[in-house]
Amino acid sequence: MAKEHSGRKKPVGKMLLTGAAATALYAALLGNQEMINETFGKGGMNAFLPIITAFIFSIVHGSFTGNFWTVLGIEAKRKKENR
Repeated sequence: MAKEHSGRKKPVGKMLLTGAAATALYAALLGNQEMINETFGKGGMNAFLPIITAFIFSIVHGSFTGNFWTVLGIEAKRKKENR
């Protein structure tokens, strides 16, 4: 099997950085569950904290996942433009 070379450098550094960030976020979340439950459950403006937290996790984890698949060489199929 011949390897296809896309001409682009694989984002190994970005993958490692975002992977470390995602790991740190999950460790902080799981390591501080009691404090997080108390803070998020107070109501008022604290009701927005779970939404903000989910948004941050989504961005960081999504970035890691995208870079991970790119490093493995798996890309989405490109649609051909019909004219």
